[in-house]
Amino acid sequence: MDELATVLLKLGAGLGAFLLGMRHLSEGLQAASGEGLRRFMSFATGRRAAGVATGFASTLVVQSSSIIVVMLVGFVTSGLMTLAQSVNVLVGANVGTTLTIWLMAFAPSPDILGLAVLTVGALLYFPFRAGRLHDVGLALMGLGLVFIGMHYMKLGVAPIRESPRLSAALRSLAAVDFATVCSVALASALFTAVIQSSAASILIFMTLASEGVITYETAVAALFGANIGTTATGWLAAMGGSRAAKRVAAAHTLTNLAGSLILLPLVLPVFVPLGRALFPSARVMVPIAFTDTLFAVLRGALTLPFVAPFTRLLERLIPNRADEQPHLSALSGRIAVSPVLALVQASREIAFMAESIDDLLAHVRSVLTGEDAERAERHVYRREEILDNVQKEVTVFIGKLLEKRLTPALADHAGRLVRLADEYESASDEARAIVRAWRRGGATLSETDLALVLDIHDRLADFKLADSAEIKSRIAAVRQTKIAAIGYGANVESSIAALDMLTAYDHLRLCLASIAETRA
Repeated sequence: MDELATVLLKLGAGLGAFLLGMRHLSEGLQAASGEGLRRFMSFATGRRAAGVATGFASTLVVQSSSIIVVMLVGFVTSGLMTLAQSVNVLVGANVGTTLTIWLMAFAPSPDILGLAVLTVGALLYFPFRAGRLHDVGLALMGLGLVFIGMHYMKLGVAPIRESPRLSAALRSLAAVDFATVCSVALASALFTAVIQSSAASILIFMTLASEGVITYETAVAALFGANIGTTATGWLAAMGGSRAAKRVAAAHTLTNLAGSLILLPLVLPVFVPLGRALFPSARVMVPIAFTDTLFAVLRGALTLPFVAPFTRLLERLIPNRADEQPHLSALSGRIAVSPVLALVQASREIAFMAESIDDLLAHVRSVLTGEDAERAERHVYRREEILDNVQKEVTVFIGKLLEKRLTPALADHAGRLVRLADEYESASDEARAIVRAWRRGGATLSETDLALVLDIHDRLADFKLADSAEIKSRIAAVRQTKIAAIGYGANVESSIAALDMLTAYDHLRLCLASIAETRA
């Protein structure tokens, strides 16, 4: 029992260090690339080769196909990418993620290498509290933990070879025919779905094979299951989200599952002999890494000719709902996968709110000038309701994110997004208040009064923080003029409407000033 406990302790410690390292590596690379990664991925056009290349290159940057899937969920949900384009990117991402396996296969002395990389990362991460060097330091510390995790997993596996009981138990899982190949693949898929890392799962099987605890055939069979289990992360990202998000998750699962089912019968007669023939004298890790890459390439080759009918099938299986708002992104699954990407996606919602305020002010002006006023008024009311929903969604989402352990920079960024969402929603309330005041009696404003109101409106529509005091003085002067005129025959209904509009414009000014200060 002590022997088993020691093995499990070292394996568990190694796996924990590896998973933590992969997370920090990915987060550091994402933070270092910033918005550049998102902009680069958005270049995936309808051209198949461009989409595959984008997925491949993006996965090389973040070293996680799961992160790419999460980004695709956001892109497709928000309409920046079609489902067919996302499938092309997925094909490239599946190939790009195999670089991690090659890195593990060729890593010399992972304990020494891990300590060296961890030290360099710490020297960059801790002295620099923010900025690109800080992010690179986090990525290097993550890579160091990956190597250290590899080392401890190898230490945990080594005693198994010396234990007849443990060796016999694992060898009973050997892939010797098609039925046992399927059993190994299924077990690997379930294990990978639990730990949410195909790289960690494959590393364990590679290490077991390199120590002679399991056969090479068993390790190759496990590759197929790991590539199915890793698709669970996409479902976490799509959970509770839009139908578009679920279609991306389904696309990832079905393409990997279909490729595995088609190629699984070839494990023993083709893949195993081919790996041995090409790398006869190399460590067993090398042909396993080669097989993983070959498997990803073949899955892509089987998928690409059928992207169009495949996406049509998904759209039939998971149709849009009539009441679904396509501009709202499915945010819930981003938290567990990557705080950096979570904030990128939340920032997109804030950008939508900012664009909506510009749109609202343009339609408010149409109401005031009588240009298609009824349609413009309905648009203002509808857009204000949408911004209420967006603000609630973003606030709840970031509230959940702030429950996680974030770096000071990420926590500050999250707090500013909450404040911006609140101010943009308040600004939309004031736009609605202006229209409502106008309808109560503003239509009787004189041409002079309307000109004064429109001047204030246009100043706010082109708001600059430096102009806030001047606009405030302008509003106060017009308000004083309207109050003074009430006792001298001015239309009371018109005057009250004008005063209500001026109050709303002053509140709008405060919102815009707060937004400008927060963004500064």
